[in-house]
Amino acid sequence: MNLLPQNYKDFHSAEYWENFFKKRGTKAFEWYGEYPELCGVLHKYVKTADNILMIGCGNSVLSENLFDVGHHNITNIDISDVVVRQMTERNKEQRPEMKYLKMDALDMEFEDSSFSVVLDKGTLDALMVDDSEAVNEDINKLFCEIGRVLKLGGRYVCISLMQDHILNKVLQYFPDIGWPVRIHKIDTENSENTDKDFHLPVFAVVFTKFKKMPNMKPILEISNSEDKLSRHNDVDEVKTLIKEVQYYAMIRQKLSKRNLFGEQVSLTLFTSASTEPRYTLHVVDVPETGLRKFAIFIVPQGRETDWLFGSEEGRNHLAKSAGFERLVVVSLSRHHTYVDMESVKQELSLKVMELAPPGYKEGVQIPFLSLGEDIGSRTVVCEGHSELSGDYIVEDVVADEGQTFRRLIFTSCPNVIQSEARLKLEGKKKGKGKKKHVIDNSYLASHYYVAMVTGLGFLNSAVNKNERLSCVLIGLGGGGLPNFLHQHIPQMEIDSVDIDPAIVEVARKWFGYQEDQRQRAHVADGIKFVQDAIKQGQKKDIVILDVDSKDRTTGMSCPPLPFVTPAFMTSVKDLLKDSGLLMINVVCRDDKLKNQVFQDIQEVFPYVYTKDFTDDVNTVLYALPSQPVLPDPTYRSETGGKKKGGPVDPLIRGLSANVSVLQKNIKDSNSSVSVDLVEMLQGIQLVNR
Repeated sequence: MNLLPQNYKDFHSAEYWENFFKKRGTKAFEWYGEYPELCGVLHKYVKTADNILMIGCGNSVLSENLFDVGHHNITNIDISDVVVRQMTERNKEQRPEMKYLKMDALDMEFEDSSFSVVLDKGTLDALMVDDSEAVNEDINKLFCEIGRVLKLGGRYVCISLMQDHILNKVLQYFPDIGWPVRIHKIDTENSENTDKDFHLPVFAVVFTKFKKMPNMKPILEISNSEDKLSRHNDVDEVKTLIKEVQYYAMIRQKLSKRNLFGEQVSLTLFTSASTEPRYTLHVVDVPETGLRKFAIFIVPQGRETDWLFGSEEGRNHLAKSAGFERLVVVSLSRHHTYVDMESVKQELSLKVMELAPPGYKEGVQIPFLSLGEDIGSRTVVCEGHSELSGDYIVEDVVADEGQTFRRLIFTSCPNVIQSEARLKLEGKKKGKGKKKHVIDNSYLASHYYVAMVTGLGFLNSAVNKNERLSCVLIGLGGGGLPNFLHQHIPQMEIDSVDIDPAIVEVARKWFGYQEDQRQRAHVADGIKFVQDAIKQGQKKDIVILDVDSKDRTTGMSCPPLPFVTPAFMTSVKDLLKDSGLLMINVVCRDDKLKNQVFQDIQEVFPYVYTKDFTDDVNTVLYALPSQPVLPDPTYRSETGGKKKGGPVDPLIRGLSANVSVLQKNIKDSNSSVSVDLVEMLQGIQLVNR
């Protein structure tokens, strides 16, 4: 039997509702939950002495339930004459004081300030079917009438799904007229209403009639299931939190019905005390037979950026290795504190059960997995804002074997490490005072940094300690690469360029970047810096491009496309000496775009080599304006003997010889350096034209 409207206009039609209730008869139709689920919230705002108006009552038994617990001043209105007669007849003996009137809520006949409470259970949702101009006019009439019949200080209690257009409407209308807004989520999960087909979360929204005061800020509050209130000043913040709840409910229902092979979903869990999520959950389903059913993996703090936990491919690998059909990978937020692993398990135990796969037996204990019993340690040492890059965080993370790393994170990409440095303990001079953490400049945080140092072997001058080298590095970040080069290649002068003054200051203050005669920082546009240097007649041995793109729509996140145009590549070539070297960190997931960029670079530079990495999206590109004259291509070992099976390309053989010398020079300057440049030679290859 079809009881739902065929057209949105049916919701406004008295004839539709007449037919609806004739077909349904006297059987109650409960929109959005029943009295046991609603009473906990309703009785906070509806008192027995209140004069109550129920708009669009239908044949719901909510009014009867309220009457039976002492609320005897209830007036019900509905546009359907059929339902008004049905409900009057049904209640005339047991609840004679209960009133049922045929009346349009958009044009009520009551005197002003007649009621202290207006109840609405699904009526707003039924009327506001979209955000068209005509519907908005009707909703404005409804709200205006509710405001007229309510007493000052009275409450409009609206039970609603808060779909986007309705949420936008109420958060625009009521704050504008100075009414506080408080939103409760209703727990309808265990409703016994077998007719309930609504799987979205239900909300009770309480609007209190106030006189609007000059310069009054919006009063926006959200109450979680534990009745803890959080106040918010920003409408968009409230919208985000409500949408998170709705998304969680929809995903939860989806996950309970089927496995999502090939599709990972992410969820966030909040507390009432913060607008920052406390946990981020990634649900991974593995399409293999013979696996155990379900488990939770807790990622230690600071490890969420690891490939294994921070990428879809990594989490798939983790789930398969763990041997579970569904693995929920849980990351902990840097904005919250945690006592220990056991307390995290207790917090999550009830919530994650909601994400169990189809067929998982209730009451079966869920196994919790991790890398150990330690949840890790993370300390935020600085939070700031950049006009160009947005909010950022500098944090110290204690990783495996007790090593501490300092990381720069942009909050727009919280699972991406922008810059990383290793800290080491260093005693004060003359042994006085406690040891303190300082930046360890012998550490290179990324494979591509090591590949760039290896690439210096294309220059004979890089292995000659008596020959001066000049370098322009565009994209300073935390300064990890220039710090390493400055300390270990003393003949090199480095001009580092970054367009973001806030990040340059972060490098100076938190990552040990220090300027002197051989190392300088410039706050400038990298392209303009190169062009100005050419005008000044400068020539450089090395140009390094390590620049992130702010435009995530191009498929190439490093460098920005203007840095790899033929015009700019020509400028870089003009800045370089004939024996110079260009190195670029390329991060591009669009193979077609990547190939085109490489072709464009080859039109300018005759010799182009690349180095790719397993399980990493970075490619280091080496471009040379002319063929370098490298050592005798006969490939010799460090002991002087000929080495069989060396590189076939004569240029790579010469590079290998230089890199061996470069490795020795760096080790001689600092024995604690652990990078292996010789190993990085594997896979460097010429790009075919």
